[in-house]
Amino acid sequence: MPFMLISMRNLFLAIIVVVMCSVNSTAQTLDEQIGYLLSDALFYSEKYIVPATDGAVYQASSSWINSAKKREKWQFDLGIHANLFFVPNRDRQFTISNNDFQFLQIENTNSAIVPTAFGNDEQVYLYGNLDNQQIRFKTPEGINQETIVYPYLQARLSLPYGFEVVGRYSTRTKLKKGDYQVYGFGLQHNFSQYFKKLEEKKINLAAIMMYSNEDISFDFLDVPTNYGDLGLNQFTAKINTYHFQIAVSKEINQFEIIASALTNYSTFNYKVSSKTESPINLATTINNKLPQLEKDKWNFMGEISANYYFNDFFLKSSFSFGKFANVNLGLNYTFNFNTKKIE
Repeated sequence: MPFMLISMRNLFLAIIVVVMCSVNSTAQTLDEQIGYLLSDALFYSEKYIVPATDGAVYQASSSWINSAKKREKWQFDLGIHANLFFVPNRDRQFTISNNDFQFLQIENTNSAIVPTAFGNDEQVYLYGNLDNQQIRFKTPEGINQETIVYPYLQARLSLPYGFEVVGRYSTRTKLKKGDYQVYGFGLQHNFSQYFKKLEEKKINLAAIMMYSNEDISFDFLDVPTNYGDLGLNQFTAKINTYHFQIAVSKEINQFEIIASALTNYSTFNYKVSSKTESPINLATTINNKLPQLEKDKWNFMGEISANYYFNDFFLKSSFSFGKFANVNLGLNYTFNFNTKKIE
């Protein structure tokens, strides 16, 4: 009888141990699944967003120098500009395969071509099993635009000694599946004033240092589960860019032709977010991991511009080139607050 009691007790303890191990194993499995899902989300995030953030830097770099010549102090220009950015084919799509993922799989195929944020609206389904529940969702669409156009205001004020301050601001421009905004300011100085022979030949030399902030957002991964939204619905990139540009120009009657070389340095901050809350919202966790993708970058580009002056107006057009191509058109009006000239 005592033997039977001991055996029953041991059996009962064994059952408890098995149940506890089973619960613990399930919890660990769910944690592992979430970890793999996060890894897949990071992989997809980089491929999807980086072409758009690189392009945003180029868009913000164009047409900062309105003119290279030294102007009278207290002249004030106000202009409205339209920026046209051409999206290259190479940055509109990328290839994924099942070997790229640890948690997700592509439905009905081993590989697929999917859009970046710059790409089209074609989608494929991804799926996976989260705690024995299948989740299935579409890959994010791109903006499906070959050119991106956004308007902005730019102003500059001439200061003594050949300095100018420049400011730029755009309202939030709505894109398909996203939006874009830029603002910034800069300080310009004319150097040809120190070389009389250059001024006599109407050749101008100037340099500018400027800062711009680019804010770009896209609809991202809408992943419905029994736990609710996973918190990856929107992807936002905030970019801080520091520019340096040097320009030389030649005045020919009412025209001014400007050639520039520009370099900039950009830092990136990425964030995913959602309007809803759920017990398994991954936004906070993935936002802690996104700095892995935030690689600072240098860019180098050239720019050719032309101004046409008439009355107190001037038309400006510029073409920037490098990794991307960008066109900028502007109409500016000059206010003259030089009191000596007014007298």
